[in-house]
Amino acid sequence: MELKDTIPDGPAERPVQIEVAVQAIEPTAAPPAVVPAPVAGPVSAPVKPRSRGRTALLIAAAAVLGIAGGTAVGYGVQADRAPTPLPALSQPNLAYPAKALPSDQVPDPLPVSQDRQMKTDGDLRELLIDRPSGWTDQKQPRLDDGWMSVDTYARDFERADRAFEYLVESDIRRVAAASWTKGRYRTVNVWLVQFRSGARTGAADHAEDQLYYLTGDDDVVESEPLKGSGNGRCYVYKADLKPGYLPLYRARAVVQRGDIMAEINMFDTRTISKKDIRMLAERQLERL
Repeated sequence: MELKDTIPDGPAERPVQIEVAVQAIEPTAAPPAVVPAPVAGPVSAPVKPRSRGRTALLIAAAAVLGIAGGTAVGYGVQADRAPTPLPALSQPNLAYPAKALPSDQVPDPLPVSQDRQMKTDGDLRELLIDRPSGWTDQKQPRLDDGWMSVDTYARDFERADRAFEYLVESDIRRVAAASWTKGRYRTVNVWLVQFRSGARTGAADHAEDQLYYLTGDDDVVESEPLKGSGNGRCYVYKADLKPGYLPLYRARAVVQRGDIMAEINMFDTRTISKKDIRMLAERQLERL
């Protein structure tokens, strides 16, 4: 057996022959251990492993250059190709149904009661709830034959300027309103705020903002959802008591359907129950 050590800067050592005699042994005896003889001469110092940082950097740079080069080649190949013509915008046999129905089989158009677009594009004032029995119309300078301007509607908010800007950005279309009185002090204001249909969901957003505000209003003592509505609710406020003034009670309902957000406010010097405001709100919802 011959062992070799490589020493970088020293002279080559003469190989040393190691002879091992093999003798016959009995099967139960263990074979003698073979121990290599030590090699005379200087011992090489341990070699420090090479750092991988430079190699990894070179590989990463090559990968980036390869990707950049492949992208450039791809753009070049695509630029040299002839443009693929697009299909014509108008093509035959795309109409549905393929053949027009006979005149006796053409379905009748939807009635106005079922066609929401026809229903809401007409006179919005006709969608206002009818004046309940026992109530009388209240003349308000803010109303003009059942219509309310957008800036007048915005004045009912704490920040009228910001409310007006928000409503315009939300594509508000028009506001129909009614006001009634019953007895000496009970009054009701009904507003139908309509927004334009399109990419914006102005009515839903406006209703959601009002409902969110009412949820955190500390003056609200009771609230419950409106039947037949996904987001409508009615609210009853605690009495506003000030020395020298009659008590002021208030109830409010907010509901949205389609592009219309409806709001009802009721005021009185006597207690207003949830039933009073809920009945009006549900009747208004049926008209929408």
